[in-house]
Amino acid sequence: MHIFFPKEVADLEQRVAVVPETVKKLIAAGYTVSVERGAGIQAGVSDEAFEKAGAGLESDVAAAWQKADIVAKVNGPQPHPELGRHEAELIKEGGILIASIIPSNELDALKTMVQRKVSSFSMTLIPRITIAQKMDTLSSQASIAGYKAVLMAANQLGKYFPLLMTAAGTITPSKVVVLGAGVAGLQAIATARRLGANVEAFDIRAAVKEQVESLGAKFIDIPVADAEDAGGYAKEQSDAEQERQRKELAKRLSSADVAITTALIPGRPAPLLITEEMVKGMPLGSVIVDMAVSQGGNCALSEPGQTVVKEGVTIIGELNIPATVPIHASQLYARNILNLITHLTVEKKFNIDLEEVITDGALLTHDGSCRHEQTRSLLEAS
Repeated sequence: MHIFFPKEVADLEQRVAVVPETVKKLIAAGYTVSVERGAGIQAGVSDEAFEKAGAGLESDVAAAWQKADIVAKVNGPQPHPELGRHEAELIKEGGILIASIIPSNELDALKTMVQRKVSSFSMTLIPRITIAQKMDTLSSQASIAGYKAVLMAANQLGKYFPLLMTAAGTITPSKVVVLGAGVAGLQAIATARRLGANVEAFDIRAAVKEQVESLGAKFIDIPVADAEDAGGYAKEQSDAEQERQRKELAKRLSSADVAITTALIPGRPAPLLITEEMVKGMPLGSVIVDMAVSQGGNCALSEPGQTVVKEGVTIIGELNIPATVPIHASQLYARNILNLITHLTVEKKFNIDLEEVITDGALLTHDGSCRHEQTRSLLEAS
């Protein structure tokens, strides 16, 4: 079977879904591999490096999509600016697409793939089970985003992060508040602590308190009943609970130099954690990095894709933070893709077994239908 890795065409994207290391392993697993010319340049990978690893180089992009049994990429299918066609139309009928498809954002593309009997796997739907950890792109990319978010904040903040004792006097450490202690939040905590900041963190899941404290941060304990679902994700809270949380967080933010927000709820808009009034209460010159801005934002004043100053506070709304660290983000994502493909490979062929747990969780469209229940409801309603 043949796998094609195209160059990403989404705005702001610098990652690629394959690196020379994974090319070699895919070939060893029985696949032939080709890569669009220039696909890895922004991620630090030359065409020559791909060719040396054993991949073919493709210049005729439309033909490459058509001949591939499997197309693997970072982003879900996009309108192709050079070909004047949508990528959902480029893949051959009955082919396989593997990408980080966000179903609710790409309903038209999914309709096209249903009509063309494309089997599409979303890396964002990989089940959160032990055997699938090595395929978990949400975690691998969130870790990078949490790290970079702190550096972005430090770059904007007019202060040192660490405690410094100088001949001119002592500089007190900056205070960082991290809202949400998932993979991104924990990496943000660790990075801010490495830079010498004092860190406080909040999450509605009390179970993460030990992880927060193990990284040297203080846990903001606001008891919440039934805050975690069966999959370990945060659940949506009542208006009354959210208001109680905001009052406590407003106190913490009133002395914060930096706030990093990472709170997301699967399938729903991001919860509002920082209101306009809370921004007004923050010190002049402080910084907010809203990592949930692509899903509505945790801060009321965030603007998607923009860095703005509101009420004297710099608010960063970067839409694709992992893409700003393209070399390592690509390496990790490529390994996630490799691990999924090799896991589903039987006798050197990609095997779609609808009873297999990872296939069942990640397979969005197959054989002319949408298999993902929530997405199917959205398609029927659209």
